[in-house]
Amino acid sequence: MNFQNKIKSTIEESIATKTQLLLDCSNEIEAIGKQLAEVIKSGGKILFCGNGGSAADSQHLAAELVVRLRSHINRPAIAGLALTVDTSIITAGGNDIGYDNVFARGVEAYGRKGDALIGITTSGKSENIIRAVAKANELEMLTIGLLGGTGGRLKDLCSNFVIVPSNVTARIQESHIMIGHIWCEMIEEINFPELFES
Repeated sequence: MNFQNKIKSTIEESIATKTQLLLDCSNEIEAIGKQLAEVIKSGGKILFCGNGGSAADSQHLAAELVVRLRSHINRPAIAGLALTVDTSIITAGGNDIGYDNVFARGVEAYGRKGDALIGITTSGKSENIIRAVAKANELEMLTIGLLGGTGGRLKDLCSNFVIVPSNVTARIQESHIMIGHIWCEMIEEINFPELFES
């Protein structure tokens, strides 16, 4: 079986999605990156949550902040926390208070005014992300939606958001991690400009 046509069409679809993202969303991506950098500059932290592949993206981006994104840039740790990593909390929460509430409970435990929550969902309809954002809003945190499709219910709950212009889950996820990397770079460069002076 020859997969060359499939490979070509998938890569072309990914390029087309990212080209449209550039045209439609570059201003929002920049504005949110600056907001997140200010959260860190002011002594806050960034929380992440998502389900499935978006849970993996949450952990990925938190790791980029805490450890580092670029191996040649030796900078202090940045406060990032994925609410998706503690299996005891997630399974106890799922059993005792319902899976729809596990991330909201994490926001309640770790979130404070001046922090940020990034809710990652390709549909914008994930109930546990919606409840987490609602809790973060109660705490007067910056709430960011990393979304796809129509943005779902979540877009109306967030302080700011980016909706990847696609209905294909894989293409949305590919764009989400790219956007997250851009934000991490911006956070680094705004908070540690001396490391990037030429």
